[in-house]
Amino acid sequence: MKTYKVNVNGTEYAISIELMSEQEAAAAKSAPAAAPAQAPAAAGAGEEVKAPMQGTILSVKVKNGDAVSKGQVLFILEAMKMENEIMAANDGVITSVCVQEGAAVSNGTVLCTIQ
Repeated sequence: MKTYKVNVNGTEYAISIELMSEQEAAAAKSAPAAAPAQAPAAAGAGEEVKAPMQGTILSVKVKNGDAVSKGQVLFILEAMKMENEIMAANDGVITSVCVQEGAAVSNGTVLCTIQ
């Protein structure tokens, strides 16, 4: 085992690294990959409401079966320390909600569908 000093943003850390045998390295490569923490929900029928930017869902204001009207707030999305309201583009009924509070989303992620 070897110990190294690493400087990260002005803070010094001591790390220890152990050399693996070829058998240990082969076993580590063949280990099964971890399952994803959460599988995305399937989108329902209707028009998709997508995330306009990358961020975190702070609040989900609707659930499956809710009637919504154009301009109604569906989600609060935090991006770059700002809260953004995601609103319904048209009247309809929520056929699926695809994200939960606290979920990290990318630009274009389907948040829900409205029919």
